[in-house]
Amino acid sequence: MHYLVTGAAGFIGMHTCLKLMARGDRVTGLDNLNNYYRVQLKHDRLAELEKQQQQSFQFVRADLADAAAIKQTFEHGRFDRVIHLAAQAGVRYSLVNPQAYVDANLTGFTNILEGCRHFRIEHLVYASSSSVYGGNTQLPFATDQNVDHPVSLYAATKKANELMAHTYSHLFGLPTTGLRFFTVYGPWGRPDMAMWLFTEAILAGKPISVFNYGEMQRDFTYVDDIVEGVVRVADRVPGTDGCAASPASEIGAKNYSLYNIGNQNPEPLLRMIGLLEKSLGKSAQKELLPMQPGDVPATYADVTALSADVGFRPNTPLEVGIERFVEWYRGYHGVES
Repeated sequence: MHYLVTGAAGFIGMHTCLKLMARGDRVTGLDNLNNYYRVQLKHDRLAELEKQQQQSFQFVRADLADAAAIKQTFEHGRFDRVIHLAAQAGVRYSLVNPQAYVDANLTGFTNILEGCRHFRIEHLVYASSSSVYGGNTQLPFATDQNVDHPVSLYAATKKANELMAHTYSHLFGLPTTGLRFFTVYGPWGRPDMAMWLFTEAILAGKPISVFNYGEMQRDFTYVDDIVEGVVRVADRVPGTDGCAASPASEIGAKNYSLYNIGNQNPEPLLRMIGLLEKSLGKSAQKELLPMQPGDVPATYADVTALSADVGFRPNTPLEVGIERFVEWYRGYHGVES
């Protein structure tokens, strides 16, 4: 198969490219290498991809919002399937730069949908987010719950992506599958996420910001488990070969699926911090703060449907995943243990 993977210089994107190439697929990776976080990390991820699989990886630098560039990428690529992971991420950043979310997550997603439609892509798998559950309080979160109450613009754009994909599946027969990711972490992770921020601060002897006074739970999911699920989903084209749509599509498009993808095991934030302290061999200075706007107190994924349909089985305990992340972080930054 020839895959287009957008966000290839991103955290999940890089690991997804490696997984696909390891099994023999050819990958074109697309990214705009923006400066939302340190660009050198993105270049280093790309270098890792090119070093690992020089013959089966090609990189295209393009912006999702550039319709002409995206169309040209599809014209030249002749892709079989698309895994769309590029987006403007981050709940808190959406409070200060909303236009970035409109450009990447709405205009950009439209350009991807149009490329898939006109160039007859077999299957579009795209990243949604657990943030779509917003103000929901019923745990675990399940895809048949109402998600009409987002608490951030980021969440609203991800919900919009699900609706847009459904429309293209219904009108144009484009097979699409959305994945609501739950708090992904691991080697090569994002510097704007808690795991990295806490590690960086603890090693520097600086305080960490612990929101909602530590009364938070997250369904931390190790990146290898996530990527295994993403690739399994990409192989399962809804509406073909006996594959039915997911329960989330009760009416309308028979070739539209939507799943949660998480560890199905919410962990208290303070336990995560404790495991980091143990792995780093240093105590954290905790600055207890109220809840941030746009944040939620708990996430918890019901992955029953994904397990039933593709055999998804997350199997990396938090303590193991944190050890792996810390080992990578020390190596990447040259920090002695």
